[in-house]
Amino acid sequence: MGSSSSPSCLLVGVFLFLAVVVSAFPSVVQAGITRHYQFDVEMANVTRLCSTKSIVTVNGQFPGPRIVAREGDRVAVRVINHVPYNVTIHWHGVRQLRSGWADGPAYVTQCPIPTGRSYVYNFTIVGQRGTLFWHAHISWLRATLYGPIIILPQLGVPYPFTKPYREVPVIFGEWWKADTEAIIHQALQTGGGPNVSDAYTINGLPGPLYNCSAKDTFKLKVKPGKTYLLRLINAALNDELFFSIANHTVTVVDVDGVYVKPFDAETLLITPGQTTNVLLHAKPYYPNAMFFMTARPYATGSGTFDNSTVAAVLEYQNPSRSSPAVFAKNLPLHKPTLPAFNDTSFAANFTGRLRSLATARFPANVPQTVDRRFLFTVGLGTSPCPKNQTCQGPNGTKFSATVNNISFASPTTALLQAHFFGQSRNVYSPDFPVVPLMPFNYTGTPPNNTLVSNGTKLVVLPFNTSVELVMQDTSILGTESHPLHLHGYNFFVVGQGFGNYDPAKDPAKFNLVDPAERNTVGVPAGGWVAIRFSADNPGVWFMHCHFDAHMSWGLKMAWLVLDGELPNQKLPPPPLANPSLLPLVRKLPFLVRWAAGGTEMGMKKAMKIERREGEREMGGWETPKRAECRIPTAIRCPPPPKKKSPAMALGKRRAPPKNGYFNPPDLEVLFALSQRREACV
Repeated sequence: MGSSSSPSCLLVGVFLFLAVVVSAFPSVVQAGITRHYQFDVEMANVTRLCSTKSIVTVNGQFPGPRIVAREGDRVAVRVINHVPYNVTIHWHGVRQLRSGWADGPAYVTQCPIPTGRSYVYNFTIVGQRGTLFWHAHISWLRATLYGPIIILPQLGVPYPFTKPYREVPVIFGEWWKADTEAIIHQALQTGGGPNVSDAYTINGLPGPLYNCSAKDTFKLKVKPGKTYLLRLINAALNDELFFSIANHTVTVVDVDGVYVKPFDAETLLITPGQTTNVLLHAKPYYPNAMFFMTARPYATGSGTFDNSTVAAVLEYQNPSRSSPAVFAKNLPLHKPTLPAFNDTSFAANFTGRLRSLATARFPANVPQTVDRRFLFTVGLGTSPCPKNQTCQGPNGTKFSATVNNISFASPTTALLQAHFFGQSRNVYSPDFPVVPLMPFNYTGTPPNNTLVSNGTKLVVLPFNTSVELVMQDTSILGTESHPLHLHGYNFFVVGQGFGNYDPAKDPAKFNLVDPAERNTVGVPAGGWVAIRFSADNPGVWFMHCHFDAHMSWGLKMAWLVLDGELPNQKLPPPPLANPSLLPLVRKLPFLVRWAAGGTEMGMKKAMKIERREGEREMGGWETPKRAECRIPTAIRCPPPPKKKSPAMALGKRRAPPKNGYFNPPDLEVLFALSQRREACV
């Protein structure tokens, strides 16, 4: 997959490259330890709603295992694919500072992991603490392939709120009785909307409000007078959710892994891709009752949705019983009241209460000046129905979704690979429009022509550019809230409103002091949201709607952030075991024979690089104990073609020196030799 766009003859050494990876990371590594995990992606039979099906899991668990680390720790997760699908894992919300190769979205930062192969995702937690989560990032596999990431403060650093007695992940999901891969495949073929889920889940369980599900209920058991930290994660595919605990108020203390000014709430709103940490203060007395914890959708679009309610149960330990952990049965069960499914005013009021902590220790570093301003429309549209086919979208068309009326065409070569090796031609173009090409009354009467354009277009940013982005919902096929997620960055939500964004009046109301810092934000239905961020992380970073139906229809794009001038502002080379490079790794025996003088013994020694866990593991493969392979100090290569890729023209550093020589280590020779080009000898 990754070999379809192999680079031209830029020079390189091979195994010494691993030393580059090792030496490239210390600048971002803070004091911490390395935490190793192994994810065996495997099928498992799971029964819900009296129906059993085979689902994709990690280590046979649903939801998947939790990742626990402290701020400053390095995390190495070996993912082994045992299922008949290509797989990638995204570490949602992790900044991935200079580790973009580990971000995970398929064909953006990597080609997927094929069946029977493995890859080690290697990244460091820098300046983050709180709750994030991991999930599959290809097709709809994340319907069952997800789990929590718990980031604790550095040792000796307390929470900026009451220390909880216990911490509990609460993960919202969706459940289909049918195979979700078949569902989205059928929807994309017919052009219609995908079938909605059969149930919502809390920690993988639908709860007692669904038929044949009473035994599959999550129960949170608490002690009177204790404080609990609930780590809420919305891993649902297509629905924002209201959440409430009957007769209880919670204190919001963290969103998307960033502390906020605490505030109390009886009901929360959480979109797919968002996380929220709340403190639950158990009643100081035994209440002689049980309480439902319920969630149901906030839905603003015109399409169908799963209008059901998932419930878990909050139970109190009875302190008067002799047993240390007695939870009474058959008690009164209280139910919370949730907002109406389309209560946009509640949604706006709740998100408007979020403010960064903005203290000396946890500052809100909001860009006060802006280098580049963008206006992106986000919404739906249509594509023509192919000839000799009947389509089920609006007026016989197929549903599409766009950013600035461009429906993203997924490449077959990973964008980051194409960028790094200067081979963007026929993979992507760096001309994504900064404003809508055909302005209209975005929230008024929609245009008659709803057809979209298609393309793989990126926005290119110089390193450290300060960005202001306004995302505007449109009325095409109906206004709707869209949760937009940006990979590789946190951003500040400086403003939001209803109607069309007014660049003359609305910026005066922006909060540049303590706005919420997030990685996922809901664009209000029939409204807009403004965010700011500094482009301080080189690489290719995906941005997309976290409704998987909309993402499948094309509501996604990518930002290409160029290298800075300093060594710690540059993207390191890819790990040798990156799935994008698998076609090249298969060529290694030829390369090693060439580098080792053609001897079989030299080849065997040079190939002694094993994929296994260990303290020397870096970016997918363990580094060899000593370099057995003799690499020439310089290799002659013809000069590069005169026409450079657009990214190189904008400041890429990969072009060879004028004398035509490179001194290793680097990796491009792998590509040249894998294509059996004889120029580099």
